[in-house]
Amino acid sequence: MRHRPSIALAVSAALAVSTHAAESSHADVKVLPKISVEENDPGYRAPSTRTATKSDAELIDIPQSITVVTQEQLQDQQLLSIGELVRYMPGLTAHQGENNRDEIIFRGNDSSSSFFVDGVRDDVQYYRDFYNTERVEVLRGPNAMIFGRGGGGGVLNRVTKQAFFTPQRSFSVLGGSYSDKRGTIDLNQPLSDTFAVRLNGVYEESDTFRQGVDDLKRYGINPTLTYRPDERTTISLSYEQFRDNRTADRGITSFNGRPADVSIRTFYGDPDQSHVHALVNDAALTIEHDFGGFTIRNHTLFASYDRGYQNFVPGATNATQTLVALSAYNNATERENVFNQTDLNFTLTSGPITHHLLAGVELGRQLTDNFRNTGFFNNTVTSINVPFQNPTISVPVTFRQSATDANNHLQTKIGAAYIQDELVLSDQWRVLGGLRFDSFDLEYRDNRSPNRFDRKDNLWSPRAGVVYKPLTTLSLYTSYSVSFLPGSGDQFSSLTALTEQAKPEKFSNYEVGAKWDVGSNLQLTSAIYRLDRTNTRSTDPNNPTVIIQTGAQRTRGVELGATGNVTDAWKIAAAYAYQDAYVAHGYNSNATTVIRTGQHVAQVPHNNVSLWNLYQVLPQLGVGLGIVYRSDMFASIDDTVRLPGFTRADAAIYYTLNEHVRLQGNVENIFDHKYYVNADNNTNISPGAPLTVRVGVNATF
Repeated sequence: MRHRPSIALAVSAALAVSTHAAESSHADVKVLPKISVEENDPGYRAPSTRTATKSDAELIDIPQSITVVTQEQLQDQQLLSIGELVRYMPGLTAHQGENNRDEIIFRGNDSSSSFFVDGVRDDVQYYRDFYNTERVEVLRGPNAMIFGRGGGGGVLNRVTKQAFFTPQRSFSVLGGSYSDKRGTIDLNQPLSDTFAVRLNGVYEESDTFRQGVDDLKRYGINPTLTYRPDERTTISLSYEQFRDNRTADRGITSFNGRPADVSIRTFYGDPDQSHVHALVNDAALTIEHDFGGFTIRNHTLFASYDRGYQNFVPGATNATQTLVALSAYNNATERENVFNQTDLNFTLTSGPITHHLLAGVELGRQLTDNFRNTGFFNNTVTSINVPFQNPTISVPVTFRQSATDANNHLQTKIGAAYIQDELVLSDQWRVLGGLRFDSFDLEYRDNRSPNRFDRKDNLWSPRAGVVYKPLTTLSLYTSYSVSFLPGSGDQFSSLTALTEQAKPEKFSNYEVGAKWDVGSNLQLTSAIYRLDRTNTRSTDPNNPTVIIQTGAQRTRGVELGATGNVTDAWKIAAAYAYQDAYVAHGYNSNATTVIRTGQHVAQVPHNNVSLWNLYQVLPQLGVGLGIVYRSDMFASIDDTVRLPGFTRADAAIYYTLNEHVRLQGNVENIFDHKYYVNADNNTNISPGAPLTVRVGVNATF
């Protein structure tokens, strides 16, 4: 029998309530050393966002489950990466991503491309940083109406820091376990009544607890310029260069259905020949003008990505638990993205009904080059066996192309148009409806053969929702949304004669929820949903030249959240998620693997609980305590290797020296528990870090 939430739990979830939101005003950027709560200080609570509807909207009025993490919460918890952030998010799991990229499972749907920056696609596989991030927004469920293709389970959007017209200068210095060293700067300066500039930067070096994994180096620099020639016009210009280098580490193998009983430091392969690099250059221009009755906003992003990795991959353990298979390969991707979005927002009144209307167009082009080599040990074989207890090796490896390795070029052209109407029928009733049309055109060239393939999809993505507000501070909603993923997949890394014929995968989300603003500084939220994924692909077992689309997945879940201030001295960020993600219709994934109806979706635990508390003991002294619980989950969809559940505790202490300087110390995994955080498959499992300490100074002038 499948596990499902009880009726009582579902009812309590529906009655729980409220929403996490995003404050987009840069004129109200916070002075971070402060811990005390002022009357107009949002703290962890962000009441509004423009990302979810492309217009400024209170989160309580949006019929969708949304979580916003403010800059203050990012600093209090020292959340520096997406993997760290996700631990405190309901309905999300951080996938290993082969330990060379950000990858998230949103409501049971895995994606390495559902990432956006200021509402524009940021889909190359690399590790992002929050040094220039004002806030992070997670919108759950299909979001194609706003963001386009993909994002079937949800999307993560980073809102970057922009220049504003109040002087601010801040920096932070951080040090900690495993030689961790990090520094950031944030300098904002108005040059006149019309010009302001801002500079954000980061530099970090660190080792890890893993054997030989000791060379993380990253830096980023992001200058921005804001020009306001008049009260109705804003022009923003931004440029960023970001580089990330580290050791490639695929984790440990398994044995008898569990992670292998080896030290969590154990490294498989040669760390000196394992590396990941990413270089990102992007420039953005935004022009916004208010004509009085309507507003036009045009946003252009050009981004260039150069990323690659070379790694050793642990395989299966033999029956006597003495040897482990080991292989190796490297992979490189270069991509250029150009996107332009134009949005028109205006309001019309017709009798008692008010229409908040959005009409928009998005144009884009993506050029991608992929190249992969296979590792040949001693220049002869592609796999060797290494000792189970001592798999760290130093063996000559030659990397060259095998018969199936990628060497291709892809051109993707995107054209989209969308329209949305938010109808305010009365103080109690709102209706949101929208429709987007995407033309997705992919051309593929194999550089090693005369093969040329192309695929064009015309996608219609609807969105609908109803909000009922029995009280000004309470909303009940229901919604429906759809998204599509073209047959080329998340990263459109290849196209073949088989995938060329495949229809797009479809994601359909049905959701009911409630949101409650408890006072001015605390938000409660709840959502119950069903997310169906259909048109999953497989090869016809009776004809290997044909793709059939009979597979389907379903995720049923409940999400509860609480964010903000319980009292003037007590801030919290709490979340609970129940997820039941399973194969609703089985299929043959390849010639040897059969996915059966009822199997669990990989790396989706039934239960996640997180609770972060920050309590102001004295005007100068604050303490924090965080608890994360995750139930067990399977490493892969074949349900043969189980990652045990775990509970982890974190703590923090803060001391404010004066109005400008705050000292901060954070401890993760304070009881030093052994646990396994995620995986890429049954034999690539990542152990969680042992007790880890970070100590820092934050200063603002």
